[in-house]
Amino acid sequence: QVQLVESGGGSVQAGGSLRLSCATSDSNYMRGCMGWFRQAPGKEREGVATISGGANKNYAGSVKDRFTITRDTTKTTLFLQMNNLKPEDSAMYYCAADSPSYVWGLCSLSRSMNVWGQGTLVTVSS
Repeated sequence: QVQLVESGGGSVQAGGSLRLSCATSDSNYMRGCMGWFRQAPGKEREGVATISGGANKNYAGSVKDRFTITRDTTKTTLFLQMNNLKPEDSAMYYCAADSPSYVWGLCSLSRSMNVWGQGTLVTVSS
């Protein structure tokens, strides 16, 4: 069973930056859809950004131009660079993967993912 381990969360002031990392135990899952999701207290989980095996990226409108999803060249770690953070970005952030089956096109932000990390907390103060 593939494991995903997130890190990089923390507390920052509005306007600050954080970089989240997600280490995967099976790089084959990078061939499929992977992404970052978040859930704030009292709110439903939402898709933040996804990346496909073909390196096509999809972003939620609320984070576009502020967040960037990438992966390293060895394809074992997924990243989320978050700039110009806002208090409304405060949430538990989860890394997720679908399957090792190759996906070239865009991965929907509402795609059903099969594997989830434990989450990393991001708190943005005003």
